[in-house]
Order: sequence, then structure tokens, then C-alpha cells
Amino acid sequence: MQIVRRLQKTKRITGGAVISRLLAGEGVEHVFGIIDGTYFGLYSTFGDHDIELITPRHETCAVHMAGAYAKLKQTLGVCLASNGPGVANALPGVAVEQAEGNRVLLITSCRREGIAYPERGGTFQYFPQSQVIGAMAKLSLVVPSVDRLAELMRRALRACWTGRPGVVHLDVPESVMNTAVDPDPSWFRETAASRLKTPPSAAEAQIANAVRSLKEARRPLIHAGCGVLHSGAFEQLQTLAQTLDCPITTSWGARAVVDERLPHALPMTAPGVIQRARCEADLVLVLGSRLGETDFWGKAPYWAQPADQDIIQVDLDPDAIGNNRPVALGIQADIKAFLTRLNAALAGTHPAPARRKWLAGLKKDHAKRRAKLDRHLRSDGLPMHSAHVAGACQAVLGDDAVVVIDGGNTSIWAHFYHQVRTPNTVVGTAKMGMLGAGVSQALGAKVARPQSPVVCILGDGAMAFHQQEVETAVRHGLPVLWVVLCDKQWGMVKINQNFAVAPVETLIKKRLPAQKCINTDLEEIEFDQLGRAMGAHGERVADPNGLRGALRRAVASGKPAVIHVDVDPVAHLWAPELKTFKDMHAEPAG
Repeated sequence: MQIVRRLQKTKRITGGAVISRLLAGEGVEHVFGIIDGTYFGLYSTFGDHDIELITPRHETCAVHMAGAYAKLKQTLGVCLASNGPGVANALPGVAVEQAEGNRVLLITSCRREGIAYPERGGTFQYFPQSQVIGAMAKLSLVVPSVDRLAELMRRALRACWTGRPGVVHLDVPESVMNTAVDPDPSWFRETAASRLKTPPSAAEAQIANAVRSLKEARRPLIHAGCGVLHSGAFEQLQTLAQTLDCPITTSWGARAVVDERLPHALPMTAPGVIQRARCEADLVLVLGSRLGETDFWGKAPYWAQPADQDIIQVDLDPDAIGNNRPVALGIQADIKAFLTRLNAALAGTHPAPARRKWLAGLKKDHAKRRAKLDRHLRSDGLPMHSAHVAGACQAVLGDDAVVVIDGGNTSIWAHFYHQVRTPNTVVGTAKMGMLGAGVSQALGAKVARPQSPVVCILGDGAMAFHQQEVETAVRHGLPVLWVVLCDKQWGMVKINQNFAVAPVETLIKKRLPAQKCINTDLEEIEFDQLGRAMGAHGERVADPNGLRGALRRAVASGKPAVIHVDVDPVAHLWAPELKTFKDMHAEPAG
């Protein structure tokens, strides 16, 4: 009601100011985007509502920044793109953030009313933005006139907070953005008057059925997906695992939902052990996961046959339930709301001792795999082994640091040598594998968590996609740390290409000579110098014994920093579990 009362005392405002007020009503504090005259009437009013505009050097980076911000702050990420080329530049970000399921609102300008939708023919800086984005995003709306702006903005916001998170797009003509209008007080409703505020929950009978099944199961398993992350159900997940005394596996994108030091966690760094757990479990509680390709579609031989294993699947999105795997019980619900009630119903449960024995066996096998991986840390050669980097970052920056992971083989080395100790501290593109996204995701992460260290561990190929964003960090005072593993090659492509060309020679010699490869080698970019050229701290290191010192100096500088890390190009090719990654792309037999 305060918004309405203030409005009654104001005069004419731009259509962009209408959007600003509605964003402020949602609690939006930051917007990511490049300035443009087509929506001056919008961003010029941000300051009136204590909204800060963070301006990157490329529109796709604005979308990535909004996605990482939304994920880490568990709120809405908002970004802008201007008509024509600006929107075209944003498209890769739309594809990625929709795939990752991050809650992003993209507001774009389009050409004025009368020459767009439909296009007159030969219109400058025009393409059917809504149709193109609508094919990728959760929802895309076009505002036809200023009198419908608030209505469609509310509809877009409602879509942002309904069902599985993703990208919602609102396309607004520049004439609507910038023209002054007489505001209607009814445009500015409180959010409670525009959408449901209570997340969907399970029926009592569904809770009772789930409790009975979980108590009766011999070997229950929890498989956690991004629904756990987006609902913030970290404590509830841990409590459930402790109550049931059962293991937790995660999807790739949901790796950071649990402290991996907990006795019930089975981190993704031991795929063979995870496969064993999924095949031996007689009941799996699937929380906010679609059981997609990186989970082998929930099919044998990576999971037990449906006849031998019941599935309870809980998801906000009813389309995900039973889609890739038949379920014994499907529940449409917010994960946190569901787990809160489930834990209350299971309070006082005493699981059979056999579960503890099974879990202990799984953890023992996992420890053996960890010990084998850690042998790489004994290497002290020059240039350094890639295995050293993630652990050094964690040792220097602490367990609460946000770790953004980007690249091909670099992402594998980083994941396998980083241990999650604080939930929701890992950012990446697990579902899209988008090179270069991490450069700007790190910026969004720092805006979301200004008090936490933020490090992006990425490869030289990935860094070169959006290296210009180092200047963005300097300009906005965002002390992000980029640690660039440099092997001067497209590593993941190269190892697969080597096996395709000469598998026996590759096994013996570990890599083929350059003349037998097709465009897999790169020239050097001195990323430390690049960082310094943009005003950041820059340093280069090749000795594993000097890495932690370089990291400490970067932090002590108080500035954004780029550390160029020379890594052994041959060792870098042989990232852990590459065969598992390759097998994932083949249809499972079961």
C-alpha cells in the first residue's frame, strides 16, 4: 500500500520507471546490462529505487552474471539487452541459464510500436526477438502498449517464481520504455496480490506413503538435484540422511548441496562407487532432479532395474516426474517444504544397523578412490600438475569461498580436487558445459556475496572467450580471482581426437605430435599481463610450491586478480574419469 500512496502524489513517469518500481517491489537490488538509449527511460530510474546497474562488456555476460547472482543469493537475477544486436549477443546466455535452471528475468527493448511485431520490412536492428528467445526460455512476452506494461511485467514475474526456475523474457518497445505516461495506481500491486506466495507442498497421504516406504526399505538412497539447491533445503537434506542413515548422491549441477565431509555424502569424484550405490539401493528418493543424461537417464547398468528398485520422485515441475524413469510415488512439491514435513514425520526413526554397514562399505570404497586420485598431488614437476590448483585455492581462500569452474579438462581437474564443505558455493554450467561463462559468473557471484572470496578456476581456452570482463571487475571494484590453467591446447578435444586418430600410439605416448592433430593447439596468451593491462593484479606461476604464495599475494592486493598457471600439457590431457564422461553420451543398455 505504501507504493500506491507514493504513486498518488507523483506526476507523469516513463514506461521504464513503471518497470523499475515493479522490480523494487520484488526486492531487486542489482541489474546487469549494458546501457543503451533504447531503454534510457528504464535504467535512468534505477537510482530512485536503490537499484544498482552493473555493466559488463558483453550482453551474454550480463545474463551469466544474473544467473550466478540468482543461484547464490537464491533470488531473482535481472538483466538487460538492447534491441537487435544487443539481444542477439544475449542469446548464448539465455540458452545456458535456462538449461542450468537459474531464475533470470531478461528485459529487452525492441523497436517502436508500429514497425515491429510484425516487422514492416527492412526495419533497422530488428529480428523476432520474442519468438527466438521463446524457443529457448521458460516464457517470452511482448508488451504491445504502455497500458499493458504493468500487467505483463507482473505475469513475467509470476512465471519467474512458478515451477522450475529458468529464463523469463519481457520484450518492451523503446517507445513504451521512454515515453512519459500518467501512472495508474492499480499497476503497482503488492506481490502477494499478484501471485501465490506459499510453495506447493505434498498431500498428507503422500507424506505418509513416503514415510512408510523409507522406513521399510533395506537400502534407501537419496539422490539430490538442483531443486534442493534452489529451495535452499541444505539443512533438511542433511537431517534426512542422518535420520535414515543412508547415502546421498547428487546430480552434477547439484554437487554443492551437501558438505562432502559428512559421513552420508558420496561425492561425484568416485563414479564407480556411486554406480554401485545406485544399483544396490532398493529405494531411491529423487529430490528435484530430472534424472537426465548426466545421471544416465536413471537406467541400468548405472541404476538398478525398475523391477528391483522403487523411485519416489519429488519435483516442482510435474513434467519431470516419471519422465525418464517410472516412479512408485510422484509428488509435486517444493523440496524444502516437502523435506521439512517429511523430517517431522520421521522424527524418532531408528534405522536398521544393516544400513550403516552398507554405507560404511560405500565410504570405504570411496576413500580408496580418493587415495588413488591424490597420488597426483605428489608430483612436483615443472610446469605443475593440474591436480594442485583446486586444493591450493581452497587452502588459501577458505571453505566459504565461492568456486566458479569453467573449461573442458580444467573443469574436471577442478571438480575432482575441490571438496565442497559449505553448501551452495560452487558455480558452473553442468548441463550446458559452456566455455567462458565462468568469467562473468564470477562477477555475478561477487555481487551476490561481496564478503566471500570468489575464485574462477578455468582453462586458457575458456578465459579467452570473455577475458574483457576483467576490466568490468576493475571498474566496479569486484575483487574476483581468476586462476587460468594454461596448456595452450583444446585439451578435452585433443585427447578425444588423439584416440580417434591413433588409439594405440596415444596410449603408449600419451599424446600425438602436433602434425597429427587438427587445429587443437593454441598460441600463448600471457593472462597475467592481460590482467595488469586492464588494471588488475597479475602474476604467473609454474611451480606447485609457489602457487599458494601467488594466491595470497593476489588476495592481499585487494584488486581483481589474474593468475596465469602453467600446467603440464600432457598430464592435463588425462583428466580423471574421461571414459565415464564418454560413456555418458551412449544410451545405457537398461
